[in-house]
Amino acid sequence: MTDELRTIIDLIRYGASRFNAAGLTFGHSYDNALDEATQLTLHALHLPHDIGPAYGQARVTLAEKEEILGLFLRRIEERVPAAYLTGEAWFAGLSFKSDPRALVPRSPIAELIESGFEPWLGGREVRRALDLCTGSGCIAISMAHYNPDWHVDGVDLSDDALALARENQARLRVDNLRLLRSDLFAALAGEHYDLIVSNPPYVTDAETDALPKEYSHEPELGLRAGADGLDLVLQILRDAPLHLTEDGLLVCEVGEAEQALVQLLPELPLAWVEFKVGQMGVFVAERHDLVAHNARIRALADARERAAAPRAAAGLF
Repeated sequence: MTDELRTIIDLIRYGASRFNAAGLTFGHSYDNALDEATQLTLHALHLPHDIGPAYGQARVTLAEKEEILGLFLRRIEERVPAAYLTGEAWFAGLSFKSDPRALVPRSPIAELIESGFEPWLGGREVRRALDLCTGSGCIAISMAHYNPDWHVDGVDLSDDALALARENQARLRVDNLRLLRSDLFAALAGEHYDLIVSNPPYVTDAETDALPKEYSHEPELGLRAGADGLDLVLQILRDAPLHLTEDGLLVCEVGEAEQALVQLLPELPLAWVEFKVGQMGVFVAERHDLVAHNARIRALADARERAAAPRAAAGLF
């Protein structure tokens, strides 16, 4: 059946058709079968991801075809995200190493980084920036790369994720970045930032349990966040004012938990970012607003932590 596949474009088309027929889920850097088939094909051929379309008619060798088809088969049978098969994911125009130690880079915050966080910063000077829950390091490293005059910290609770982030820091030769192990702000006493950015876990327990198999290859620590997806977000909202400078800004992704957050804190002024593809659950909050509403936020966050403590002690999560 595959004997008639001779060119790069033949294989990309075939892969996309097989992926669609197999009912794969797309959501790890690419959102459709054609782009994933292209990614896997070009990776196997050691060709750049932005190669010109004229090369689509180039013929492949038998060995090359077998390697490409092998990747297609793994993608279908094992449901491994394409970025884990290639070991690479693109974020904010940069190439990152990607493997199961951290989530595949895919946050819409990449667009904010490339735009210099404007108009949200409004020209405010940033000397120090923090990436909370840095994972692979994609947000922290991208901020440091595009803003060499910033001093950036990236923190995560996972040693595995931090090891991957350090490899990506070396890969992209970023020297204005410090990576630290911390459970949110726990290890950052006395540290203050002009800008705090976070893509924390925000998937509800029910949604995490029901996620397609592709997501089972990612660390659950980076996804699961309680009944409404806000367990960590509430802690971030509560504690961020202690680590923001007077005119500081918090940028946080909550994805599908946006509606739950608005219902829980309708009085908190949050600006929801409109991206090129529309709104995607990322809010911007000013420090003074977080301070003004801290009592209510603290009550919610503290209650959530108290409720979680017995379950954690019992090993329920």
